[in-house]
Amino acid sequence: MGLFDRMFGSRPPEQKTEAVPAPASEVSAPTAAGNVMPRLVEAREKLEAKDVPGAVAIYEAVLAVAGERADVLVTISGDLGVTGNLREITELVGPRYDAEKHGPATGLNLLQAYLALRNADAAQHVLDILFELKRPELEERLYGFSNAIADLMATGQIHGDNATAGGDPEEQQKAQINLVTISRPIWSYGLEAAGELFPARNERVRHVAFAQLALPGMANASELAKQPEEEMGRLSRAIPLWLAETFSYSPRYAAVAALGVHSKPGEPGHYALFPAEWSTDNLRQLVDTAGIELDYIFTGALRQKDGDYEMTLRVWEVKKFRERKQIALRWTPATAAAELAKFHDYVRQFMEWNDGAAALPYAAPGAPLAWLDTLGASATLFLAEKNVLAPEQLPDLSGTIHTATAQAATNEAASLACVTLLARARTFDRAPDTAGLQLSDSPRVVAAREALGV
Repeated sequence: MGLFDRMFGSRPPEQKTEAVPAPASEVSAPTAAGNVMPRLVEAREKLEAKDVPGAVAIYEAVLAVAGERADVLVTISGDLGVTGNLREITELVGPRYDAEKHGPATGLNLLQAYLALRNADAAQHVLDILFELKRPELEERLYGFSNAIADLMATGQIHGDNATAGGDPEEQQKAQINLVTISRPIWSYGLEAAGELFPARNERVRHVAFAQLALPGMANASELAKQPEEEMGRLSRAIPLWLAETFSYSPRYAAVAALGVHSKPGEPGHYALFPAEWSTDNLRQLVDTAGIELDYIFTGALRQKDGDYEMTLRVWEVKKFRERKQIALRWTPATAAAELAKFHDYVRQFMEWNDGAAALPYAAPGAPLAWLDTLGASATLFLAEKNVLAPEQLPDLSGTIHTATAQAATNEAASLACVTLLARARTFDRAPDTAGLQLSDSPRVVAAREALGV
């Protein structure tokens, strides 16, 4: 799909950015002078009709008479952003933006446009201006942008006047970030012998996607992604896999997990690590390419420092492309089981999840970190088996396999996940001796074990 090319190397012909709504205090009431607000509505209609020159002509006329108004600039930058016209934001809004006069909302839109266009110098300039506003409620987000700019500078993935080529441009354009969508629990692939495991969807099913988490501030993310997977990368994929798996048990939802892979056409590649959170650009492209009509998308970011973990999860309502909910979570190795279990319960309650009448009874994992490790390793083996990942991307799985086998007897799903994990590990000569392996004695597990020869 090439969904995230702009973050890593090639430059797509059209890009979009997140529209940041202005606080009420920054938006003045509509006035009749120059018929401004109706003209902005007209311009938005032209953008939606793909008549960008017509919209720009309206914007230029409006800016000539009302370019000092905060509501005008935030509306123009927001409408251009959500319709994918980033360069027009920088050309129309950039020269006029005054943070003291226009407030932070327009500045955030402008900053994201420069960042998506990989113009690090201009993005840093706007970021410095926003920091000077000394708005505590913005600091966390601004630090996230600071990390993203640092990643661009560190990896040379920059467009604009400060471009630094990192290798052959033709080779950079050939390689791209593709999204792999997993529409079933990752461990359930290959379990046809076990029969239907999950409930039939009801007539009002809602479609939800769980996106790979961003890792803001991770040093040398692009180089690290080329190595066999490490802990943070695995967690960034395993958490959405876990949530998508959970929602597979509900007749009210059809769920997918979206994972990034960096590859060239027809060749196996390596996982992608995302240095910045998904914007509405990414959400729209996922909606356009997912193959199903999505109702909700979960995105987020994951950070780790000195053994402490912090995760922010955002719930997006696709119909209006608005952020419906933000969920924050912190844990340490000592508190991980309790905190992740509470988080898991909260997400299910917020989304009004129920497990219906699944053939396979749902059971929340008693050891969430161990389960996440199993899911992450299962995804890696599955994608390597499908030649999506190169075999050299496989890490040492001995610890994960040991944990999975130790947890296997706790419930049917854990047993089935262990069976498929071992079967795929065997493909790459990574499976241990399974003599004495303790599994659930359910007919489904027995059938799966016989079919896969574990």
